[in-house]
Amino acid sequence: MLKVRNLEAGYGPLKVLKQVSLHVSAGEIVTLIGANGAGKSTLLRALSGLLATSGGEVLFNGTSIRGLPAERIVDLGIALVPEGRQVFAAMSVRENLILGGYVAARRGRGRDGQGTSRSLEQVYELFPVLRERTEQLAGTLSGGEQQMLAMGRALMTDPRLLMMDEPSMGLAPLIVRDIFRAIQRLRDEGRTVLLVEQNARAALRIADRGYVIETGKLVLEGEAGFLLSDREVQRAYLGKGYREVWE
Repeated sequence: MLKVRNLEAGYGPLKVLKQVSLHVSAGEIVTLIGANGAGKSTLLRALSGLLATSGGEVLFNGTSIRGLPAERIVDLGIALVPEGRQVFAAMSVRENLILGGYVAARRGRGRDGQGTSRSLEQVYELFPVLRERTEQLAGTLSGGEQQMLAMGRALMTDPRLLMMDEPSMGLAPLIVRDIFRAIQRLRDEGRTVLLVEQNARAALRIADRGYVIETGKLVLEGEAGFLLSDREVQRAYLGKGYREVWE
């Protein structure tokens, strides 16, 4: 579904991504792990059209999307759940979700409102707490509820590829468990997910494959089980005292 070849990007004279190449196949969860400042978020910003690239190639379902504006990339079926949630604080939960549904309607689906209603119901089924908070202002939600709302808003665009940037950041372990179980469910329902995470153990537990990025370069890739058992990955990213949230 997604092929990235020798992608380069950065901020002004600072080159962050250095010939990054990866792929994501339909129906899988692929995770990108690495330390702060390694280039994880930069990669997602570049793939979503929020950051200009300086080299390389990005193909989505065989079509080049490098250099396209962000709104066109969303129209093609790529949605980003940004770091820090970035919900519209002064709008209700329902209004945030309806805004996401506008993209699907613009593609020709749900113009009669039925498609949007079905998508809303699917989001509420995935995150029942959002149904309970439907008229509540998004800015008054807890961090975990805002993360669920950000995911739901992205799902309202009916994406073929869902990209997520640090969905566990700042959340309690039990909420992290719920978020990652929801991601698993999306994959089981046929969604394709590119997941950027510092919580490497939790990410690899649900992923099919993974990549390790260091200072803008991919240094290791493989099946998730292989990366979980790799000693260097364990030493650098998994740690010894991590409290398992899945048991």
